[in-house]
Order: sequence, then C-alpha cells, then structure tokens
Amino acid sequence: MPSVPSKTLEIFPNPQPERDYTIRIRVPEFTCLCPKTGQPDFAELTLEYVPEQKCVELKSLKLYVWAYRDEGAFHEAMTNRILNDLVEATEPRFMRLTADFNVRGGIYTTVVAEHRAADWTPPAPIALP
Repeated sequence: MPSVPSKTLEIFPNPQPERDYTIRIRVPEFTCLCPKTGQPDFAELTLEYVPEQKCVELKSLKLYVWAYRDEGAFHEAMTNRILNDLVEATEPRFMRLTADFNVRGGIYTTVVAEHRAADWTPPAPIALP
C-alpha cells in the first residue's frame, strides 16, 4: 500500500504571514468507532483557520484523519483531540473545527471546538452594499 495512516501532521511556511486570511478545509469522509458499541461513526469535518507562520499540509492531514478509523472515542473528545493536535502543529491565530456526525439512533451530533491565540484580535467585518 503506498500510504498508511499517520498521526504526524506536516506543516509548511505561511506564504502571507502579514495578512489575516482564512483557510477552509472540508473532510467529508471522517470515520471513527463508537466507544460503547465499536460500531463505525461517520462525520464531515470542517476546519477553518487563520494561520500565523505555519499551514497544515493536506496529504498529511488526510493520513492523520485516516488514523482515527479504528479508534474509539466520544464525539466531543475526538473533536477536541483533533483540534488540539492541529493547534499544536500550526500555532494559528484562530482555528475552528466543526465535526458534523451522521445520525446514530435518531440523534445527530455536531461538535464545534475553537482556539484563539491570546494576542490575536479578529478584524472587524466589512459590510458591502
């Protein structure tokens, strides 16, 4: 197999560190296991972040997400663990991870976790006519 799952997140230098800009990444095929039943849980992850000096490399993110396929954890723990790992790797100005889990027993779960650097203030929104 040419690729294997990996918990290593690779980074590369932010090409525009002087500018606030948002990177949005959709991961529509996240899977993990229910810690109670061992059955698969499916979710769409949406990562949004304002980089500081580092950006996450996408292939490493794909392999990182794949590494959770056989791991069991509650949705809340899984979402926060992934966010913590991404924040540790990239040290962003701001990062939000939304985990939108598919229905299980008639219940949908969405978990949103955020990180904001202590010295970062978001720019004021601009309303266009």
